[in-house]
Order: sequence, then structure tokens, then C-alpha cells
Amino acid sequence: MKTLIFNGSPRIQGDTMSLVNKVIADLDGEYKLVNAYQCEVAPCVDCRYCWTNEGCLIKDEMQEVYSYIQECDNILIASPIYFSELTGKLLDVGSRLQTYFSARFFRKTEPIAKPKKGAVILVGGGDGRMEKAYETACTLLHHMNCYEIHPLVFCHDTNTRPAIEDQQALDGLNKLIDFFMSDN
Repeated sequence: MKTLIFNGSPRIQGDTMSLVNKVIADLDGEYKLVNAYQCEVAPCVDCRYCWTNEGCLIKDEMQEVYSYIQECDNILIASPIYFSELTGKLLDVGSRLQTYFSARFFRKTEPIAKPKKGAVILVGGGDGRMEKAYETACTLLHHMNCYEIHPLVFCHDTNTRPAIEDQQALDGLNKLIDFFMSDN
């Protein structure tokens, strides 16, 4: 089993990564972690190369991510919530999924043959609004051929306690791990 994990947090020792690390520790198989703030992935520049060609004209670390998307079984998007949305750097990485939209819409081809399971972890301490970020994450997952998506796992009380101490989030992580490891 292979799992692709997108981490949208700038803090490698922060609350989002504490939950991601729990998933990594308990999940079977291999994984690839894409840290949006540390990777060399440029945002989409709307050059429209992908309207008529497979792939992306920009050659950077996203090429490895595209390859892993093709072969993985699960995709996890984990992010802090900034103004009720995924982080900007994660959205930069997500913008490069435009090639998959273009394949379906313009070239009328299916860019990813293998279906995947998807999941989203959101972390924050703000106003409690996660709907927009979750909807955006699910849109990104759909573009990567994830249509079976686990219910949202979240901790939205990090102003008063670490996410790794949130029992509801930990229960959600356990269910997410079981979901990823199940055969259906």
C-alpha cells in the first residue's frame, strides 16, 4: 500500500504535523510526504500547455508527485486553516493539478487510471469554519481520482491545547487509518 501525504503546514513540529506523524506511524506500507513549504514546486502559471499535452511544462519536484499519484492507493491532505482555507503554499502545489482537469475537460482523456481513497485533516484555532477548506481539499482529491473520501478529521481548538491531545481528532485518525488499510 502506498500513501501520498500533502502537508500544508509551514511548521514541521506543529499541530498539523503531529497528526500526520501519528498517521505515518500507524499506517502500513510506504508513503511520500510532500511538505508544501519545503518542496520546490512552483504554482501553475496558466501557460495552457496541458490543454493539448500530457503533463506539465514546468519541470520541478511536481514531476515526482505526478508519478506517485499514478501508483499510490491513498492520498491525504493535511493543513492548518488560514482564513477558513487551506494554506497558500498548499494551494500553490494544488494548482499544479490543473493538468488533470485539462486532460478530462480539453483532451477528453482520463489522466489517472487507478482510483484512490482520500482523506483530509484540518487543524486550527480560529473561528471554527472549516467547510471552505474541506471543500477545496475534496476538489483537489477528486482531481487525483479520489472519490471515496473519509469524513473530515479535524482539531479546531489549538489555541488552548495541542492537536495531538484532542481525543476527537485522535479517534478520527484511527478511523482514517482503518479506512486507508481496508480493502474496499
